[in-house]
Amino acid sequence: MLATALLMLIGLLAVSVSVAAVMGVLGLALNQFFSVMPLHRALGEIIWNASSEYILIAIPLFVMLGEILLRAGIANRVYAAIAQWLSWLPGGLMHANIGACAMFAATSGSSVATAATIGTVAMPEIKRHRYNEPLFLGTIAAGGTLGILIPPSINFILYGLLTNTSVPRLYLAGFIPGFLLATLFMAIILVACLADRSRGGTPIQTSWAERLRTLPSLIPPTLIFLVVVGSIYAGVATPTEAASLGVVAALALAAWERRISWSMLRAVAEGTMRTTAMIMLIILAAQFLNFVLAAIGVTEGIGNAIEQLGLGKYGTLLLIVVFYLILGCFMETISMMILTTPFIAPIVFGLGWDPIWWGIVLTVLIEAALITPPVGLNLYVMQGMRERGPVSDVIRGALPFVGAMIVLILVLMAWPQAALWLPTLVMG
Repeated sequence: MLATALLMLIGLLAVSVSVAAVMGVLGLALNQFFSVMPLHRALGEIIWNASSEYILIAIPLFVMLGEILLRAGIANRVYAAIAQWLSWLPGGLMHANIGACAMFAATSGSSVATAATIGTVAMPEIKRHRYNEPLFLGTIAAGGTLGILIPPSINFILYGLLTNTSVPRLYLAGFIPGFLLATLFMAIILVACLADRSRGGTPIQTSWAERLRTLPSLIPPTLIFLVVVGSIYAGVATPTEAASLGVVAALALAAWERRISWSMLRAVAEGTMRTTAMIMLIILAAQFLNFVLAAIGVTEGIGNAIEQLGLGKYGTLLLIVVFYLILGCFMETISMMILTTPFIAPIVFGLGWDPIWWGIVLTVLIEAALITPPVGLNLYVMQGMRERGPVSDVIRGALPFVGAMIVLILVLMAWPQAALWLPTLVMG
């Protein structure tokens, strides 16, 4: 039964069927062949219950926040400012790619939005400064993954919903690992460019006066971050309400910059609806598939099989990590989280690992899925922005950064307080 489900899943993905359709078709097929009950009759109730969760309102709001920042031109100025401060390092603007992604991640909550926004701004610099194109593209694809680890994060909201875990605690837990991962990314760039100076392109000319002149460009994203995250920890807003405050703040900044127009607002609305519809369709299909898998015993069977291996606390966790790294090559990130959390999370919690800590580790594993072929979404975002060349260039440039994610997971396993110290300090 499990083998049949996996073969169907891989087969449908291999022929380029959309992820939401794959999960829906798989759920209906498993119901037809392995269940004595007509489980599809519960589809209406499942969709209603899944779509009426209050916390899901935050998803379109965070998507809209990123769209406004992109359309208002704020991202361009942020990138230019960070480039002035980081471009002196070996690797030049590739460090600015990581830094800008980290800063934009602190306002967006979406990896795809982060990669697309910074990619739009940074791509012209490849030819202008003669960078190694695969590595340059890889830094944006990898840096974009920070969008779901550095708060606020859409994935943290979904994980909190699935496991009944505190979203504010998850936000706090993501700070240190998020900026540690950004540092590891920059270390990879540094090593690559010291090994071969030609990869780092020609340095940009700057001065301290120019750097200081760009500092005001960093104020808008800082203000939005303080509004979104600060309102949560000040106790005046829930994550959903904080997302709406972020949208209002972004609109106010866009109005201050005189960038609001009907065409801009229409583009924001269209982008928000398109991305939200994709996410919600995946969520609804995954909820139905989870229901079918639980009803026919697959969920319980996988859990029992892992537990019966007797690998111990660390051995079982390493097996689960490998499982996610392999699964991430074939599945889209949100669907992977929704599909696997109901049966993997209880095993991890049963081993004694903290739910907040596992939320961070799972998010890092999902980040790896964004830049591993053949389904790594950020890879195709970057490829879609290029004028020419095969997608293998982007893959080759991004794969070294998967190693940084694995290093971070090992650090979190050896030192769980890297994720747990801040939420314990702030919230007890």
